[in-house]
Amino acid sequence: MTDASVIAVREGRIGRVTLNRPKALNALDSSMIAAIAEALAAWRDDPAIEAVVIDSASDRAFCAGGDIRAVRAHAMAGETAAVEAFFAEEYALNATIADYPKPYVALIDGICMGGGIGVSVHGRVRVATEAAVFAMPETAIGMFPDIGATYFLPRLPGALGLYLGLTGARVTGADAVHAGLATHFVPRAALPALRDALADVGAHAAPLPPFSLEPHRTAIDRCFSAATVPEIFARLKAENTDWAHATLATLAGHSPSALCFSLAAIRRGAGLDLRAALAAELRLTRAVTQHPDFAEGVRAMVVDKDRQPRWTPPSVDQVDPAAIAAMLD
Repeated sequence: MTDASVIAVREGRIGRVTLNRPKALNALDSSMIAAIAEALAAWRDDPAIEAVVIDSASDRAFCAGGDIRAVRAHAMAGETAAVEAFFAEEYALNATIADYPKPYVALIDGICMGGGIGVSVHGRVRVATEAAVFAMPETAIGMFPDIGATYFLPRLPGALGLYLGLTGARVTGADAVHAGLATHFVPRAALPALRDALADVGAHAAPLPPFSLEPHRTAIDRCFSAATVPEIFARLKAENTDWAHATLATLAGHSPSALCFSLAAIRRGAGLDLRAALAAELRLTRAVTQHPDFAEGVRAMVVDKDRQPRWTPPSVDQVDPAAIAAMLD
């Protein structure tokens, strides 16, 4: 099974899915999602296939996320069915990976964001290299952390999930292991040997470097355990440290509405199983993709790339809590 942007082949006892859309940093479109799902379905009950590996043909990116530019175009054209179909297919793939009966191994080298985390984090083994970069940057485009993130983010240690989900902070491959997004740290140079000997991932793992967020863990838990986004801002201001100032500056550039509905969605996901969280996320996408901040955020960060979004409303203090609650109904 081969698609221009997805190559699915058998390599001995392994089924290998390689993402091959390098110019778009392997951003997932509908055809890629369908091709991955088709391969997994074909290998699920095949006794000759003992495990599945997903990797990238590019050393620049594992997968930069979903093809959000196309989603924006559909939303602006009023093509709600196409928007719904994209997210429904993506979330169904996330659930398939989580429930897959055979070992599913993601080799994450380079950028891994949003939808890229969705096709890796739900698998049994997530290998990250020193060149891996993980992030959930959705609030910067007026979106919320999806692909099951409302399920797995609140299950990370302390308030790390809320911190990563609201700020979109980038973490290294080693940090991803510390945080729980990845399971093994393997140097890029060892990946070829690992592909040839996937029965023993641990033999290729390297000593885990220190967690770069460890010095801020107490402050992260203290600030991001607040009940509301304005209270998170207030606690960060009270910290009065370089880390807190930088975090405030990051949050100030993101959609105020997205910060609020993302916080609510992640908190709600703490009490849901994965399938229920994905169903809730799909319902939320209907409101979010119609919110003006989604089209504006994608325009500013992905289409025009002027990095000057004009949010509606422009500050967290002006966000109506009732409107946010209505979006999550």
